[in-house]
Amino acid sequence: MVKARPGGRTAAVRAAVLRATEDLLIDAGLAGLELPAVAERAGVGTSTVYRRWGSVPALITDMLCDMAERSVPRADTGSLRGDLRANAALVRRTLSAPREGRLFRAIIAAAASDDATAQALAVFYDRRVAEWANCVHDAVVRGEAPERTDAEAVIRQVSAPLYYQSLTATKPLTTRDATRAADAALAAVAAGVFSPARRPGS
Repeated sequence: MVKARPGGRTAAVRAAVLRATEDLLIDAGLAGLELPAVAERAGVGTSTVYRRWGSVPALITDMLCDMAERSVPRADTGSLRGDLRANAALVRRTLSAPREGRLFRAIIAAAASDDATAQALAVFYDRRVAEWANCVHDAVVRGEAPERTDAEAVIRQVSAPLYYQSLTATKPLTTRDATRAADAALAAVAAGVFSPARRPGS
């Protein structure tokens, strides 16, 4: 889920253009994402869009950067179970939201056929995963997770089954799906799945 964009004239232009970029991705996919069409949908001059962004890849990169900036911050519930469940709940809400769910599916589809979009999407997820990985680092300090647990891998493991189900199933994600994804990742952490393999006899 994302928060509202800040105000200001320059910010308002950027918000309108990025909103139009999202709309066109949802409605027409990457093939329908052209700078003149974005300018028309946003109600700004075409020259403004060309001058500030210049290309479709730059628009998508800025759109994903904006989404990362406005994303709900990581949880800090005081326990790894609570934090992972909060992460899973956030992923479920995002993928289940009428607009955001369609937008993410459109972006993922675009990334499958366009290297620039794929790179921008990877940067987006790297940034979000890095933020939430602090939940796991904190858990290691508290003694809730083994030393040298791969925090980023844990966070990706929480999200993976939810994304898979969202992309391949017709039934909506449920709270139970989110809880199960978090608890499965937690069990794997406890079992040492995300920690370096122990040497024989250690």
